[in-house]
Amino acid sequence: ELHAAIKLCKVPLLAGSYETSSLGHLQIAYVFKGKSGKCAAFLVNNDNTSNARVRFQNISFELPSMSISILPDCKNVAFNTAKVSTQYNTRSRTVKYKFDSMERWEEFNEPIPIFSNTLLKANALLDHMSTTKDTSDYLWYTVSFQHESDAEAELSVVSNAHVVHAFVNGAYKGYAHGGKHNFALENPIELKNGTNHITLLSVMVGFPNSGAYLERKTAGIRSVRIQNRYLNNYQWGYQKIGLLGENLSIFTDNGRNKVEWSRFQGRHSRLIWYKTVFDAPGGNDPLALNLGSMGKGEVWVNGQSIGRYWVSIHTPQQRPSQTWYNIPRSFLKPEENQLVLVEEEYGDPLGITLDSVSITKDAKY
Repeated sequence: ELHAAIKLCKVPLLAGSYETSSLGHLQIAYVFKGKSGKCAAFLVNNDNTSNARVRFQNISFELPSMSISILPDCKNVAFNTAKVSTQYNTRSRTVKYKFDSMERWEEFNEPIPIFSNTLLKANALLDHMSTTKDTSDYLWYTVSFQHESDAEAELSVVSNAHVVHAFVNGAYKGYAHGGKHNFALENPIELKNGTNHITLLSVMVGFPNSGAYLERKTAGIRSVRIQNRYLNNYQWGYQKIGLLGENLSIFTDNGRNKVEWSRFQGRHSRLIWYKTVFDAPGGNDPLALNLGSMGKGEVWVNGQSIGRYWVSIHTPQQRPSQTWYNIPRSFLKPEENQLVLVEEEYGDPLGITLDSVSITKDAKY
């Protein structure tokens, strides 16, 4: 009857006989009349500290502070907002499995390409999104040039992707990240006498898929400078397939044997793949992977991606925005489940745990 009254109501009318409380706060009676001829009343107490007593239709009503009483028949209170019983969930997590055994982990270092082993080449810095055709978060840019002596220099890279990693002659030289606008990586580097190789990895955390002028949006590296030498119009090589491990799908049963895995070394290198196996915990509780020890990357379970993670980026409260990543039980087998991660930063897979999540419902008034 209440739902019908609300659904069929017409313009509210101030009606009825009412009195204000001794504090002088005006209490209002809203009366709605539906097509059926019934009306419904709403009695409001706007005082945020004190209860109020009012008379409506010659009946006295006690109104709790900051509440609305609903009278479907304009006589009896069927519902008051201050006396609502709600359910809220309490979550507790229990560690079911620790991935802390070095012997159970294997690793594969993502190879760093150089100009000579790339197939796509252009005399320009290409756009990330149009080059990868929305198939990968990753795009390698690489260039080679001659230098006449051993020297120190400054590398400056401007990008409007989300992250850029820099390698010089195979050695890691730093990274930077941004957001909606251009950002710069500026790091000192060492050049050698002869041929030098600059390799940059442009990284997106997903691509824009909405908004005005979407067709004009770009991403990727916009400018590269070493000291006063701009390399924008040099011939660049591109590995547009993304990461090699990604292209070979080494996170799947069919792909994991396409590369040579080695025993876990514990060096926590940049751009490294990790894999291990685990048995599914018993029970029906939801399961979540705690990636609090990792940095940035993506994780797969039995070939199914359960999401990108960026644990090293913290909120203003100095906490990761997300630490636990749900593993649907439908993804799991009773035994020998494959867990594979690609880590861009210095994450420690030995700190990963598989937790069960129990949810209890409690009443709150």
